[in-house]
Amino acid sequence: MEVPIEKLLPHITFRTSRSSGPGGQNVNKVSSKVELRFDFLRSDAFSEDQKKLISKKLQKYTTEDNLIQVVSQESRSQLSNKENSLKKLQNLLKNALMIQKPRKPSRPGRKAIEKRLEAKKFQALKKIQRRRNWD
Repeated sequence: MEVPIEKLLPHITFRTSRSSGPGGQNVNKVSSKVELRFDFLRSDAFSEDQKKLISKKLQKYTTEDNLIQVVSQESRSQLSNKENSLKKLQNLLKNALMIQKPRKPSRPGRKAIEKRLEAKKFQALKKIQRRRNWD
């Protein structure tokens, strides 16, 4: 389920800081690192069940005050880092809301069974050949 960014924006806050890593003097002068915080519990874009699912699946990204936190510092531009963090948030929410269908157990195929039995025979022959002949 793809959630439009326009519905999420009222509950998103951005915080910028200086980025780490290489970049010369640009790193010392420009605050290009972007930290996005999203208050999904207050957002009306999700139902209560979806909010529970998000909080369960995105625990790794959730802060103590139940905000989803996404950090982006790949680019030297603050604007592109904001766009990257919004894309990351959208992907996280999309993956969190995706419900996997349960796996149906199946039987092994005929070829797989034959291959397993052949391997067992080969192993047994190897062990038989290693036996010491007491005659």
